Amino acid sequence: MQDNTPLPRHILRVADLPQRKPTRISLRPEAQELAAIAADLGLLGLRKLSFEAELAPAGKRDWRLTAKIGATVIQPCVVTLEPVTTRIDEPVERLFMAEMPEIQDEEIEMAEDDNIDPLTSELDIAGIMIESLALNLPLYPRAEGAEAVNMQVTEPGKAAMTDEDAKPFAGLAALKAKLNGGEGTH
Repeated sequence: MQDNTPLPRHILRVADLPQRKPTRISLRPEAQELAAIAADLGLLGLRKLSFEAELAPAGKRDWRLTAKIGATVIQPCVVTLEPVTTRIDEPVERLFMAEMPEIQDEEIEMAEDDNIDPLTSELDIAGIMIESLALNLPLYPRAEGAEAVNMQVTEPGKAAMTDEDAKPFAGLAALKAKLNGGEGTH
């Protein structure tokens, strides 16, 4: 049974931040907040979530966030659905820009840095923490010893396509071998 605990929020007003020194932020959500985050991200469990960050001025109007996220997550195995526990310890970097590049003719040259966001009047550091956790989750958690499943699906009455069917040149190699009198390829 899930209660209706809202996701945690930690709002900083950009206008209130010191302009000459970094602001340090340390977030460690409590048990109810961990449960809300786990439910929001579809996790079986979430333990020991921490977000140690520093928000510093970058130039005259931009802000850079550097952080480290740490968490222990429990997800279902993609093969067996057994719980899989993973430890995440990853750096996080974001640049909040007052002026984003302009879009011209529906095309924009993407910056090499995909950690750039528009600067707004408020920054939700807890929201950044949750997004960072979601981006660092294992995509295909697998329990130890779980083997991949070979599934074949097709219309009733038809033969399912196999991996060998998907390799058209394998059939040509077999045909060439047969035409060469079974000698194989050179």
